[in-house]
Amino acid sequence: MNNNITVYKPKRGIGGKVRFLAIAAHHDDIEILATDGILRSNKGEGGFVGVVVTDGSGSARDGEYAHYTDEMMKRVRVKEQNRAADIGKYQEIIYLNRTSKDIKNGFNSEVLTDIIEIILKYQPEIVYTHNLCDKHPTHIGVVMHVIESLKSLESRKKPLELYGVEVWKDLDWMVDKNKVVFDVSSAKKMTKKQLLAHRSQVVGGKRYDTATIGRRSANATYYQSHSVDVSDQMIFAMDLLPLINGSVDNIIAYAKKQINDFEQEVISRLSAFK
Repeated sequence: MNNNITVYKPKRGIGGKVRFLAIAAHHDDIEILATDGILRSNKGEGGFVGVVVTDGSGSARDGEYAHYTDEMMKRVRVKEQNRAADIGKYQEIIYLNRTSKDIKNGFNSEVLTDIIEIILKYQPEIVYTHNLCDKHPTHIGVVMHVIESLKSLESRKKPLELYGVEVWKDLDWMVDKNKVVFDVSSAKKMTKKQLLAHRSQVVGGKRYDTATIGRRSANATYYQSHSVDVSDQMIFAMDLLPLINGSVDNIIAYAKKQINDFEQEVISRLSAFK
């Protein structure tokens, strides 16, 4: 790994085989997109490792943090992320310490190498990252790097599952047959604590804690129209495994299929009234 990478190991992190790995753009993204893995790790199903790609220098800030420089924000955000990792009992949290520019303006060979080395070191079974229809350019940059890295590995080194999870833009619009659904009802209190650990964002004007819990509640209630709720917290994700195992070659076409399936579902319902 390159010399810019730093690693934090929670003292009470869950050890053993790393089954779950999250690769996210920013500090706090892991706690939003990888709750399924964090929860399952805490239930004894294996270790969890998180990877934060960017350095936090471009973070939103207001209130008591309004005067903070980029360097100050980087230190604060690492401290906050470490606290969230402690709460979630991560085995490790890895910081690639890249800028957003490194990620969102085409492929960066060093970042690709970093991701490959991390995957080969931990050999996780399940990987969580951003989804293809996210609205944040840096999130898209990360998922594109993840897919490109994993495609290059030999089959036996690739994860068994790869999910693109909702963060900026939900995935409620996807047709149900295409959605991956994670029931995270029992993680509600843990997620709240983890997101509140990112104090500079919550106090600084971004209530990710209430927004994340609220979206999951809405997902659970509106998931099925003709049955009672079976969960009070749901996360939706996109299955990205076909993009790394050779089933699908074109990323844009795969994303377009999700959109086209939604379009056809809407048209079909409206057409009944012709």
